[in-house]
Amino acid sequence: MKLVYTGKTKNVYELEDGNFLLQFKDDVTGVDGVFDPGANTVGLTLEGAGRAGLRLTKHFFEILKEKGIPTHYIDADIEKATMTVKPAEVFGKGLEVICRFRAVGSFLRRYGLYAEEGQALDAFVEVTLKDDDREDPPISEDALDMLGILSKDEYQVLKSLTQQIAHVVKDELAKKDIELYDIKFEFGRVGENKEIVLIDEISGGNMRAYKNGEYIEPLELEKLFL
Repeated sequence: MKLVYTGKTKNVYELEDGNFLLQFKDDVTGVDGVFDPGANTVGLTLEGAGRAGLRLTKHFFEILKEKGIPTHYIDADIEKATMTVKPAEVFGKGLEVICRFRAVGSFLRRYGLYAEEGQALDAFVEVTLKDDDREDPPISEDALDMLGILSKDEYQVLKSLTQQIAHVVKDELAKKDIELYDIKFEFGRVGENKEIVLIDEISGGNMRAYKNGEYIEPLELEKLFL
């Protein structure tokens, strides 16, 4: 295997057959030792976080597969904390797509003049650039198109998939009386026809979930849910 990328929460290896292997780490994003899925730095290391994140990812990706929602997922090995995926081309140098059901985190920090903490949002979708130096700035549909990152037609596909997948996750969590406040996704183009698919992961490390009004840490979320 050839190491091709070292990320904040996982390493990426290229396999001989052209697919890729994601190695999940125990690192999670945050600031000053406090977890924050919207942060662009590694804030802390939680033993077992890698496998816990992979268990949730495997669970949700297999549900999406049953529903016919496209992803890059092939299979996973929980013991080795690895997931095999199809090769995907990211948009530009990488985008993050957030779906928000309640006003928390960076949404509240930006729009606190108008928003109240925890107020309901109608599956609000926003796109940010993966750019640590500029603190992952939000970018509009028009700017994505004008800068050649994502066409307007592709944006509509991206938005629709984001809301569809977020509602799947939200509904699954609700079965355990867990409420999804927001969730972050990544997408890419796969195959000769450049199909837009979900990539990366769906884990406690990239969502905020609450039970009885109390925030659930990533490791606890995996235990409560699975």
